[in-house]
Amino acid sequence: MAETQAKFVTGNLFRHITVMSLTASVGLMAVFAVDFIDMIFIAMLGKAELAAAIGYAGAILFFTTSFGIGMAIAAGALVARALGAGEVELARRRATNALIWGVVFGAVFAGVVWMNLTSLSALMGASGETLALSVLYLQIIVPSLPFLIVGMVGGAILRAHGDARRAMMATLWGGLVNAVLDPILIFGFDLELTGAALASVAARLVIAYAALQPLLKHYGGFDRPTLNTLTIDLRPIAVIAFPAILTQLATPVGQAYVTRVMSEYGEDAVAGLAIVSRMTPLAFGVLFAMSGAVGPIIGQNAGAGNAARVRGAFRDGLIFAGLVVALMSLLLFLLRPQLQALFQLDGLALVLVFLFAGPLSLLFFFNAVIFVANAAFNNLAHPFYSTWVNWGRHTLGTVPFVLLGAAWFGAPGILVGQYVGGAVFAVIAFVLAQRVMATPAAGDQDPYARQSRLLSLLHLRR
Repeated sequence: MAETQAKFVTGNLFRHITVMSLTASVGLMAVFAVDFIDMIFIAMLGKAELAAAIGYAGAILFFTTSFGIGMAIAAGALVARALGAGEVELARRRATNALIWGVVFGAVFAGVVWMNLTSLSALMGASGETLALSVLYLQIIVPSLPFLIVGMVGGAILRAHGDARRAMMATLWGGLVNAVLDPILIFGFDLELTGAALASVAARLVIAYAALQPLLKHYGGFDRPTLNTLTIDLRPIAVIAFPAILTQLATPVGQAYVTRVMSEYGEDAVAGLAIVSRMTPLAFGVLFAMSGAVGPIIGQNAGAGNAARVRGAFRDGLIFAGLVVALMSLLLFLLRPQLQALFQLDGLALVLVFLFAGPLSLLFFFNAVIFVANAAFNNLAHPFYSTWVNWGRHTLGTVPFVLLGAAWFGAPGILVGQYVGGAVFAVIAFVLAQRVMATPAAGDQDPYARQSRLLSLLHLRR
């Protein structure tokens, strides 16, 4: 266990970031690839309303998934800081309680969303048959959110231990299950959207199992929960999880607004946006994974009081992001003809996909800056900075820019405005992160240590 505690406080930071990001991205991109393949299969059915329905549903699923990401951020940050400070028992206890609270809150959240699926889909701009198809798809997937949260939190705990490979394998197995079941259910059983939804549910069950199994086998499993420990850990979990969830929810809210504005240009434009939305995480899955990889590295070094390596991890994260964006943007540009043939693109869908594949994708670097800055905020006891940056980026950095873009350039201007607004808030996030890392708090010990000491006193009095 001592090796785990020293995992990120020694050695080459850029190498740690690269290994953690690449291994985590394999599993992530397996899931993203399946979503991408879903879109290909649906496009092969030749029904525009099905592709549009996935586009509307995707914005809502992004909303629910963001809740799980917030809980995973809290679990990963707390466990990483405890391990960095050498408090193994505290790390296991917090892993246990974060998982329990994640399932509880996730179930409640899923229930609220499920009861409002029709109104949420209509709010996205769906109507008629497309609305009915979107709701049907979501009614099957949304109840499985607690299982997805188990997988996400379990993966975050594994990464906090430095075990990126097993965290990767959990999502990889889920992606493989989804990829196998998709064609069988969509085409073999002629279930279309229902088949795609059932395959996604099966994948979430597999991810949950595959994330828990190595924790039980290799890292001492979990503590027996008690009311005292659940109550004591609720505060530190909530202090990170609540702003992290608010932070993550900003992205689907912003994307929902973009979808709504794009719906004014017809189902062809929404279908094009849906393709771009699925291409983005597939192309830049490494950067989505990097945000989860940099966090534990910053957290362990902060827990060990090493402020210089905290700043070094932030810097190397940005360098890594720049290299990835440049390479992937070039690849997307070269693959334009293949994308056109694969999705049988024409009209607005073709314009939107070609706009993204090359020139616009270069601006994704600014999203990566926000990812790294948020990882620093969440692990350096400033989680609400992430909240303000993300909500600012997806409100003030989205609404006026999208409206101006649409007014000047139509549907393509919507995408351009969205990315330009993101660049503005990336600069703000960078400046804030530099200020946070320049303060002594960047090297402080666990800011929630008082709860740990209180629990110890309670046990002694017994």
